[in-house]
Amino acid sequence: MNIRSLKLVYFSPTGTSRKIVEGIGRGIGAARTVRCDLTLPGGGAGHPAKMQEDLIVIGAPVYAGRIPGVAADRLLRLRGANKPAVVIVVYGNRAYEDALLELNGLARERGFMPVAAGAFIGEHSYSDAEKPIAVGRPDGEDLLAAENFGKTIRQRLDAIDRIDDLPALQVPGNIPLNDRMVLPAAPPVTREDLCTKCGNCVFLCPTAAIVLSERLTTDAQACIHCCACVKGCPEMARIMEDVSIRKIAQWLSTKFQQRKEPETFFSF
Repeated sequence: MNIRSLKLVYFSPTGTSRKIVEGIGRGIGAARTVRCDLTLPGGGAGHPAKMQEDLIVIGAPVYAGRIPGVAADRLLRLRGANKPAVVIVVYGNRAYEDALLELNGLARERGFMPVAAGAFIGEHSYSDAEKPIAVGRPDGEDLLAAENFGKTIRQRLDAIDRIDDLPALQVPGNIPLNDRMVLPAAPPVTREDLCTKCGNCVFLCPTAAIVLSERLTTDAQACIHCCACVKGCPEMARIMEDVSIRKIAQWLSTKFQQRKEPETFFSF
């Protein structure tokens, strides 16, 4: 199978999923690569819903063992038209649970034919200086693993003529999927003494939950706890101070320091 064109599709509030997907794309090495960023409201606008490229790589983060609901909703815009796909999840060094199975099923539902999958590690959204969780990941080793994974995908696809007869891709997860965890309506808050009202957090928010007028306000119900506003604030003025979230972050930092490595799966 000749891979001349490639589409990279991702939902990536803090950039970890994007980095992994792009690393895989470099390994695949198609002559033409198109990007479809679904992160921001209206993300992917201008890209046709029906995928025209020879191979599609789809990536999303893991939130409490599932892909974010908003990411799933935006992926529903896509139409696979029987194109082969690679599905990727990126998790914060704890576990990806049902997320890869969920994304694999969603891709099949939209008409894609998943032929490979991977679970990679990225710095956890809740990680900070006091409670480090997979800090700096994906690091150089992760990106090399992503690129080598892409090379293997390319080599294996080059060796076959048709994908129609390939067996269905098998990935870990529970059927039915575990229920989504209901997190408290507790978005990051703004330290007014540090905030310069630059608006960076407003731009970065994937659900448009932050509004800037005389002061910053955040819609607690719309916030998905991605912490893009926290990690992207140049003045470190956005902080997650909710007690229950901080307890979760402390638990993660304490219990999940041992480095986990990427896992990959193929249907052929």
